[in-house]
Amino acid sequence: MANIFDLFKQIEKEREPLVPITHIIAGLGNYGNEYRHTRHNAGFMAIDCLAERLGVTISRAKFHALTAETTIAGKRVLLMKPQLYMNRSGESVRDAAEFYKIPPENILVLCDDINLDVGKLRIRRKGSDGGQKGLRDVIYQLSSDAFPRLRIGVGKVPPGGDVVNWVLGRIPESERETFSKVLEQAADAVPFIIESKIDLAMGKYN
Repeated sequence: MANIFDLFKQIEKEREPLVPITHIIAGLGNYGNEYRHTRHNAGFMAIDCLAERLGVTISRAKFHALTAETTIAGKRVLLMKPQLYMNRSGESVRDAAEFYKIPPENILVLCDDINLDVGKLRIRRKGSDGGQKGLRDVIYQLSSDAFPRLRIGVGKVPPGGDVVNWVLGRIPESERETFSKVLEQAADAVPFIIESKIDLAMGKYN
């Protein structure tokens, strides 16, 4: 009899409406195997690190992105990796935000930053794109820069170097351990930001 009651409880639980999505976390990058592990895909790598911790796979195609739903700090969150190349990332974020009616302040963007050394993070509540084209498109598509962003240092372009070649290059083997650690730190910081403890996150991880 206990098993039957457990079955009834499970059926009732499945009938319960899901808690609505209230936050979006978007990791920026370029899709395609040729771009895997490149500096410009730091946002993809950081959100994959976060997803692995949470036991979810970002694989459902929606909003021209790969997505997954999960819970972070008691909030229902959509994880997403736009699949429209970096400079069109904002289209996916905009579509998801409009569908779930998510305000900018509840959208967190993870992206690379060539102005930061490898191993450094910079968390901001809002602000300019700083030259990051994916972030620029998110600002454009949302008509707002008032969303938090977590920038992941990928190292500065060497003097006389080409920006495009730099961001589409891979982190050198000598820096990969440091880079892996900063991805873990990025994942550590996310719950603070989702809980609206961004000042604490900035003090701890910037």
